[in-house]
Amino acid sequence: MIQSNKGKFYFTLVLFSLLGQVAWVVENMYFNVFISTEFGASQFQVALMVSLSAIVATLTTLFVGAFSDKVGKRKLFIWLGYIIWGITILAFSLFNVETISKVVPASMSAASVGITLVILFDCIMTFFGSSANDACFNSWITDTTDNTNRGKVEGINSMMPLVAILVVFGLLSGFAKKGSWWILFLIIGALTIIAGIIGIFSIVESKVEIGKDENYFKRIFYGFKITSLKENKILYLTYLSFAVFGVAIQIFMTYLVQYYQAYIPGTMLGMDKYVFIMAPAIVLAAVATFFYGRVYDKIHFKKTIIPSLLVLLLGLVLLSFTFLTQNLVLIFIGSLFLMSGYLCSSAIFNAKIRDHTPVDKVGSFQGIKMFAQVLIPMLVGPWIGAAAISGDFSYNMENVLVPEGYEYTVNPGIFVGAGIIVVLCLVSLTLVFIYEGKQHEKK
Repeated sequence: MIQSNKGKFYFTLVLFSLLGQVAWVVENMYFNVFISTEFGASQFQVALMVSLSAIVATLTTLFVGAFSDKVGKRKLFIWLGYIIWGITILAFSLFNVETISKVVPASMSAASVGITLVILFDCIMTFFGSSANDACFNSWITDTTDNTNRGKVEGINSMMPLVAILVVFGLLSGFAKKGSWWILFLIIGALTIIAGIIGIFSIVESKVEIGKDENYFKRIFYGFKITSLKENKILYLTYLSFAVFGVAIQIFMTYLVQYYQAYIPGTMLGMDKYVFIMAPAIVLAAVATFFYGRVYDKIHFKKTIIPSLLVLLLGLVLLSFTFLTQNLVLIFIGSLFLMSGYLCSSAIFNAKIRDHTPVDKVGSFQGIKMFAQVLIPMLVGPWIGAAAISGDFSYNMENVLVPEGYEYTVNPGIFVGAGIIVVLCLVSLTLVFIYEGKQHEKK
């Protein structure tokens, strides 16, 4: 149940969800831009970085989540993890070609060393970020909610990724555009550290249900047992559909910034023009998600997930035609549907998963969830996206700008590929609906 002090609960929810997502935006979207423009990384090196980060995030969440179950604590892992997470972000302010060229032998390529360092430190940063956010903060949310309010809470939690994008692009994109990456990393690192410090006072320790089986390693591998799957069929079938959905998102999300830069070049009022397309679309999508989460609490999964996925699919279809027209109105409408469908679907999937997570192994199941939410999507999606924008699968790009510093540009093939996978997600959901129908018949 939600804590008695609702104001304090929602303050903590918004603070840690938003600043955590701001940090993830920098990693998941701006690191792609950073490593491409600062060190000349290829789209396949970007995909490699994303994939390695996904592996680290999943393993970290699996082990740390189970450990937080065992000790029955979430608060310490959250606030301390955010502080260390922020410190690792600060380290990236030191990475640039000029600095690296001064410390490596002349025979070595500063760009190649820079790419290696960014990928390595991205994995280190991911370890602390996933410990604090993915493993323990997400467990804390499940601990402190129930099936009467999870849609509402998840509506708030799930809107934060795009609100974070709005914050980063609206307030900080200028530093990236000028190549002042060190300022960007200093600001984000400092904000993450501040969130951790505030958490010492704002987080109320949740009541962690401890089951009879308290062996740490058994907790880690509990979710991989056949008996666990049989006992939680709806949960695992939802994981499957969530993974397919995640693959679709990662196909375009990894290269979304580059897409906007290519199709909406130039600046306005000191900011990139594409921000004026993204910003209103994000605000409207976030508002839609806030209210749509409440709908889940009333009419539940089937009646909410299908419409949200169809909205996402419509957005992908509209954006797939931008290579023909490059019409700003079409790009805006497509972006609005894309972001609304993405956020609303994420909220519904997460609420459904929380409803079916065993209460005595919440932390342990965060790791299993990461396989569906992060590992599979980020191992598969970026590579499909990279293939979609390669020379073997490209559109006529005569009138499209190749952003300065890039070795590649992005075409709408990323939206075509994502649309196909969304259709597969809708097909996979039939397994969830069929099994739920059988359970209702038994009752």
